[in-house]
Amino acid sequence: MRLLTSLANLCAVLAGALITLITLITCGNLILRNTTGDSMAGAFEITAMSTGAAIALFMPLSQIRQGHIIVDFFTNSLSDAANAKLDKLGAFVLALVFGLLAWRTSLGGLSAYISGSQTMLMSLPEWIVYAAMVPPFALTAVIGVRQALFGFELPSEN
Repeated sequence: MRLLTSLANLCAVLAGALITLITLITCGNLILRNTTGDSMAGAFEITAMSTGAAIALFMPLSQIRQGHIIVDFFTNSLSDAANAKLDKLGAFVLALVFGLLAWRTSLGGLSAYISGSQTMLMSLPEWIVYAAMVPPFALTAVIGVRQALFGFELPSEN
């Protein structure tokens, strides 16, 4: 689990760097627009592409920390053992969903690569975003399988 936690933390750092990039581009574009009347061509494209990748990169850490929304209205009165089993089942279902997302995103990226699909203004290859999303989706699936099999204990910080 230590390796998975380290990889999830690395993904979150990369996501933070992308969010910082988005912020800098947006601020630069606003300053440019309000001072000169011009704007950066393609700023929206970079923002959209980076946001998609950043969201995917935050998913592994969210799963490790059990940061997803849990609706426990119906399970609140169940025993701890029953809730633990339901949590493991939820982690398994999440693993299946993220495995499917990784698979389909990789196929989408391959299709974008083969077709040479590019963004409209900057002609950036679209497959790059897909390629950035597949590893964190796959990592989230692996974390979900690990949690479904062994529970949700994080490694100690010794």
